[in-house]
Amino acid sequence: MTALAENSAAVTRPTLDTAYGLFIAGQWRSATGGADTEVIDPATGAVITRVAAAQETDVDDAVAAARTAFDDGRWAGLPARERARILTRAAELIRSRADELVAVESVDVGKPVTLCRPVDVLTAADQYEYAAALAHTLGGHTRPSPLPAHAYTLREPLGVVGAITPFNFPLILSSTKLAPALAAGNTVVHKPSDETPLSALVMADILTEAGVPSGVLNVVTGPGKVVGEALLRHPDVNKIAFTGSTGIGRHAGALAGEALKPITLELGGNAANIVFADADLDRAIPAVIKAFTFNAGQFCMGGPRLLVAAEIYETVLAILAEAVPTVPVGDPFDAATLMGPMVADRHLRKVEDYVTQARTEGARIVAGGHRIDIGGGFFHAPTVIADLDNSSAVVQEEIFGPVLTVQPFADEAEAIALANSTLYGLASGLQTSDIGRAHRVAAGMQAGIVWVNDWALLDPSIPFGGVKQSGFGREYGPEVLESYTKTKSVVIAL
Repeated sequence: MTALAENSAAVTRPTLDTAYGLFIAGQWRSATGGADTEVIDPATGAVITRVAAAQETDVDDAVAAARTAFDDGRWAGLPARERARILTRAAELIRSRADELVAVESVDVGKPVTLCRPVDVLTAADQYEYAAALAHTLGGHTRPSPLPAHAYTLREPLGVVGAITPFNFPLILSSTKLAPALAAGNTVVHKPSDETPLSALVMADILTEAGVPSGVLNVVTGPGKVVGEALLRHPDVNKIAFTGSTGIGRHAGALAGEALKPITLELGGNAANIVFADADLDRAIPAVIKAFTFNAGQFCMGGPRLLVAAEIYETVLAILAEAVPTVPVGDPFDAATLMGPMVADRHLRKVEDYVTQARTEGARIVAGGHRIDIGGGFFHAPTVIADLDNSSAVVQEEIFGPVLTVQPFADEAEAIALANSTLYGLASGLQTSDIGRAHRVAAGMQAGIVWVNDWALLDPSIPFGGVKQSGFGREYGPEVLESYTKTKSVVIAL
């Protein structure tokens, strides 16, 4: 898929194929009418390749291929241990082709190569290994009953899954859906983001090499208004797994609801990170900076709202003013870089608009507050904003960029109230040395996952997902199988 040599000593910006096609029924093909679209390197603003822009008829073909592959049992009919063997092989191939995946993900999204390998690529391998283990657990149970009958349950795959994934973590968030869906015996039509589609195409190649039969996985690239809508409305798609913004998630949920089609929604976030006066600041400050600069702030489980005990508020701001400007921002292929660009110019301009609004409202810009001119890319300085009212849109809305708002609180009750004061509830965190407080505050925070004394500690065994307008359903952990299977009861009269 790329001209990058496997197992290269150092990952460099790759030379990509002229154009990438759709992957349908085990074959690469052009979109109907030959339509395609540009893929931009966010670090340079240059066109790096083109990908097919599918039409509705292409989606129909992909769904038909997935439906045939499900109905004839070429995948669901395999013993669970055989599906597990293939998924384990996929994990092995991800690791063996890590340099290629790192290069593709970095040039496509702007992720620093030093973070992309352990965070994105190796996590994806872990996801497939964990899903392989889950495949062995898909059994039913006998149910004691006073009826004159023998009753038991079966766990069965749903059928064709439409997976719709976003631009910010394309490899991880596609694997989060594909791996458990496949482990359960479903077939999949995957629509990756039209801004960052490349690792999804590489994964089609890897899963095929691992032994996934033709038609079981189909990858259809193109605009959401065409491909996403067609998947949501298609009568032969049995379930939708969606990660994206809350606004688009509402629309997706409404369309799925029209057909009474099950959907899981992992949506936006605007997490609070609480620093109590008893926190170890040498440990807390690095966690705070990681929480809002990781992936240039394009992280739905990031921590863009910092709540600080009033007695240490100015102390923390002074530390951030000194530390945040030292975060290495630059070319993702430079080993020294820890924060790369925004994925596209429109995202960069959105961040600039929020910073401008904060200035208009009289906020204090503690650090950053401006774009950075690096090689024509879409870079914004990590930015810290203090003294905004909690009602400000800059505090309440998901900025999705490297911006941290900082607010003081008087006591534990106010900290929890401020943390829960937005529409979102995907992640949250707190920094404290008091174990009792850690348990109390974690219990009070309205979020699907709470981190204590760090941020973004994730593992395929630990479920995550949203509450409130951050969505519903859980990914990771054994809980994920509930999203990709249905329960059938069998009752045999005696």
